[in-house]
Amino acid sequence: MPELTIGRVTPRVGVTSNLTLKIHLNRTNSFISTSITLVKQKLIDMADSKPQGEGVKRARVEDISSGELQLTEEERRLDRETLVRLDLLLMPLTLILYLLAWLDRANVGNARIAGLDRDLNLSDHQYKVAITVTYVPYILAELPSNLILKKIGPRILLPTLCTIWGTVTILQSQASSFGGFVACRFFLGLFEGGLFPGIVLYLSGFYRRHELQVRIALFFSAASLSGAFSGLLAAAIEQMDGLRGLRGWQWIFILEGVFTVCFGLCSFVIFPNSPANVLTFKSCHIDRCSARLRADGNAHDDEQVSARAVFSVLKDLHVWCLCAVLFCNGVCLFGLAYFSPSIVQTMGYNNTTTQLLTVPPYACGFVITMAVAYLADRFQQRGLSALGSCGIAMIGAILMLLGRSVAVRYAALVVFVTGIYSCAPCLISWVPNNSAGYSRRATAVAMGFISTSSGGILSTWIYPKADAPYYQLGAKVNLSLSAIGMGLATVQIGLLVLLNRRKKVTRTEILDGLEGHTLEDQKALLGDRHPDYRYTY
Repeated sequence: MPELTIGRVTPRVGVTSNLTLKIHLNRTNSFISTSITLVKQKLIDMADSKPQGEGVKRARVEDISSGELQLTEEERRLDRETLVRLDLLLMPLTLILYLLAWLDRANVGNARIAGLDRDLNLSDHQYKVAITVTYVPYILAELPSNLILKKIGPRILLPTLCTIWGTVTILQSQASSFGGFVACRFFLGLFEGGLFPGIVLYLSGFYRRHELQVRIALFFSAASLSGAFSGLLAAAIEQMDGLRGLRGWQWIFILEGVFTVCFGLCSFVIFPNSPANVLTFKSCHIDRCSARLRADGNAHDDEQVSARAVFSVLKDLHVWCLCAVLFCNGVCLFGLAYFSPSIVQTMGYNNTTTQLLTVPPYACGFVITMAVAYLADRFQQRGLSALGSCGIAMIGAILMLLGRSVAVRYAALVVFVTGIYSCAPCLISWVPNNSAGYSRRATAVAMGFISTSSGGILSTWIYPKADAPYYQLGAKVNLSLSAIGMGLATVQIGLLVLLNRRKKVTRTEILDGLEGHTLEDQKALLGDRHPDYRYTY
């Protein structure tokens, strides 16, 4: 075999003198992508192993120490322009979309403070049943929605879901009984269910793997912002109590639902289906975006959804392990979303002050979430960032368990919110990072969110009114699941390291029966199971 060094190719004897060999060696968390183009079929002397004149081009090989391709200045400029144009379009769209979804799902906690359960004669048990019902269709919708996203197109599906669930939110204001309220929550979950996994899958078709967490964190930070924004908005809207004969909690549902419907209708003309449809892209940006994705092992999104690929994900232990971590995170996350206003109210504050005091924990969570995401992408670390966030959450949970004074209990809430919310994007971006091929990635992402939503079901039952004001059951569950999540994240790191090592020694076995296929076809068939694909941790 010829010796290959950075910047030089020694051609093999018997191959044409005009051979252009381009090799892109990505870091250990990317495909090794090799393309060979034979330009002129003129055989050289079999005895001569030296390059002939200018026939041999210089190879461009990635600088493995830096993880960046040795790009020309023009390519670097195009990279910057491409990312800026993507960010300016996709980040505001996805952030607002998810903020509205989280707001419309979690505003029931603010509505409860404003008198929802009193006016509908809801017991504590009935309130929790209604919240639980939200998650049943939510879970059922996540995988089918991800699989049909490609066929319908995100430009149609995502705005449609937004418009419909906004309408359901408005109708929720007209519920006059437990049955009507439960029906509204069911349809709210049904049409919101496909949004979050759909957005994660959607963004993975525009950004490289090590660019994804900070973007996911940015739109996921809408959850933190909605917690802060919801408190401010609810405090203002509650002052409309009695206007036109409607209660304050009804106005919360009406106005926030109207915002959602308006945005859903407007976004039909803005959402791009793929890099080729980005309104602000020129042809050079489309080509550059596609090339970046191919180099990152994301070049097979033209594949058709297949049952074989979908079911193959169910055999992957690393997917199930991460799903378990996401379940733990989901219990803590959704519990805070629905019950943090009630927790604050038990500290002795009136309705308006309670709504306002829910703002600082989520504002702090937003800042730390973005900082953790930046560092995770900068150093291409998913596992360590998740472990650090779980550690912060454990500290908050311990304070919640032991704290008795108002100051300590409120500080515990701030710390716990910060840890749980900053952990979520680490885990969420870890899923598509280690799944290649559209069907496998769509399935893995959906499985992750099904696990998170399943945690939401449990979360509705860990804060009974009888436990007020200290909510010891909730504190114990939060502490236990934060510790379990940290342990499972550690196991996940070890598992991915083991899988990467195993691929090196079982390459022949993995590729058995595929020797006649091209490298690109092999990658398309095997996805992230291909021996050249390196799992990121």
